[in-house]
Amino acid sequence: MILTIALLLDAAFGEPRILWDRLPHPAVLMGRLVGWCDRRFNRGQSLRLRGVLVTLALLVTGLGIGWLIHALPDHGVVEVITLAILLAQKSLVEHVRAVATALRRSVAEGRAAVAMIVGRDTGSMTGPDVARAAIESAAENLSDGVVAPVFWYLVLGLPGIVAYKLINTADSMIGHMTPRYREFGWASARLDDVLNLIPARLTALLIALTHGWVDPGPILRDAPKHRSPNAGWPESAMAPVLNVALSGPRSYNGVRKDYPWVWPEGRRDPGPDDIDAAAGALWRVWAALLAFAVLIALF
Repeated sequence: MILTIALLLDAAFGEPRILWDRLPHPAVLMGRLVGWCDRRFNRGQSLRLRGVLVTLALLVTGLGIGWLIHALPDHGVVEVITLAILLAQKSLVEHVRAVATALRRSVAEGRAAVAMIVGRDTGSMTGPDVARAAIESAAENLSDGVVAPVFWYLVLGLPGIVAYKLINTADSMIGHMTPRYREFGWASARLDDVLNLIPARLTALLIALTHGWVDPGPILRDAPKHRSPNAGWPESAMAPVLNVALSGPRSYNGVRKDYPWVWPEGRRDPGPDDIDAAAGALWRVWAALLAFAVLIALF
């Protein structure tokens, strides 16, 4: 029942600014902790070992915080609120739909909106590039922000979701193949990959099933082509259900990368309507998770 209520609360309220303009969001606090670890330990010798130890410390910290909250007397209300805060369904949909709204006004506004949710270069994007980036972000973050947290909550309870979110935050901040983080961030990136192995594939399955599309062939063909061991799975499911080719060439830090296409058979001129369709897909998967949570509560 706790998961059911948390899913409904997140869908209804998302991240209300009236609250988070006054208090630091837990994700912000997690980011501050990871940033402190970066400044304190990412220096000197044995950077990979230091990164491994920091990642283990973050994992234990997340498990411990979750356990402490769960151990509170009459913890139910606190656990529901914590779980709802750590889910990202409504905020993800809002960010994705904002790109569609901006792109309808102009390509320049679409670029500015999509720059809020992707890490690639946006300055020279065309309209289809903007739409493609928004759809890819929707698919990837559906796994990271909704399905994976629900999965780890079902497996390990509140300690599982808090630990997952902390490691996922570390990966987003220090898990990069750059000179500064190649060694120190190696452990957080690899652990995040492991924690997302099942959720990413589950997300692909949920996208396919909630659209009545169950042919695994294109997913199995295209997902391994992705540079990430996990992000390719939800993308490879989202692309066929929208009939839009995803991935493909893009630029990072001024360097063009010719990545292979996901669902190359699909249209290569997506627009705002396709972004809205991707947002609709997010709600379909959310509804499937809600139905599963209700069944767990009943049986």
